[in-house]
Amino acid sequence: MVHRFPAGQKLNVGIVGATGVVGSTMREILKERNFPIATLRLFASARSAGKVVDGVTIEDAASADYSGLDVVLFSAGGSTSKALAPKVAAAGAVVIDNSSAYRSDPDVPLVVAEVNPHALADLPKGIVANPNCTTMAVMPALKPLHDEAGLIRLVASTYQAVSGAGLEGIDVLARQLAHVGDKARLLAEGGHQDLLPAAEKWAVPMAHNVVPLNYVLGEDGYTEEELKLRDESRKILEIPGLPVSATCVRVPVFTGHSVSVNLAFERPISPERALELLRGAPGVVVCDVPNPLEATGKDPVFVGRVRVDHSAENGLALFVVGDNLRKGAALNAVQIAEALIG
Repeated sequence: MVHRFPAGQKLNVGIVGATGVVGSTMREILKERNFPIATLRLFASARSAGKVVDGVTIEDAASADYSGLDVVLFSAGGSTSKALAPKVAAAGAVVIDNSSAYRSDPDVPLVVAEVNPHALADLPKGIVANPNCTTMAVMPALKPLHDEAGLIRLVASTYQAVSGAGLEGIDVLARQLAHVGDKARLLAEGGHQDLLPAAEKWAVPMAHNVVPLNYVLGEDGYTEEELKLRDESRKILEIPGLPVSATCVRVPVFTGHSVSVNLAFERPISPERALELLRGAPGVVVCDVPNPLEATGKDPVFVGRVRVDHSAENGLALFVVGDNLRKGAALNAVQIAEALIG
């Protein structure tokens, strides 16, 4: 990989969307990892401009002058990234974008730090894309298994936390849980449907429920989230025709995306060999019962329940969990920035 910046150089860093839930996590991770910062600039919407966060005055992202910055982390949504990322890259910074705006662009690498950092060698547009938080959770686990046995099919069912939908998702679940409160026994007994909270943001209420329609329907009845998992897995693992079927489900968990994965391979691979590979994989922790509470606030993805999938030749089944705000978004963006430094 060709490093963009020499070892030891301190960088001028910007964060667009610095006041959001992922932007706030980016700020925390930069501190935790002692990222070599010369100056830090924070950008957000006009309504946040002028506020002081961590001793830094928030600038209006739409009107700011981005010259002088080396790396800018974006977590402000696809429309903002489409409008501003080319402008920031033209000013000389490497843009690391957390939205879906550039993930399918053939001139923009889609990178998981532990899986394909070699893709950073060529940045034609000066932009690097961060994968969707669900794709991110499974990639560190799939890469060593693919290298060993040749992945030929992926079936995934997700259990996605509401924080994947930002602060609004967190607020909706908290409000609905409070609404139900001590009435849960009545609901569990099958009556009093009028006690249920109204549907907000999702098609049905989130509290004490699961929502298998996760945002907008697209190709062949699959949602955008499910198509992202398909397309991003193919690009990151460099398997263009990989058959992928995903069902993405939002669950009443605040943080931590879980994914039940069924895999088929070209060559035999036993659960014992898979566990051996996973224990040696960067960014992966093997455990008996991976779960969102364990993963929250942690950097690795947690993998368990590795077993034979008898429905496919050379099949494996496993369960993966990752913190969608850290590894699923902010941490990987920072790790990409670290990889750009020699």
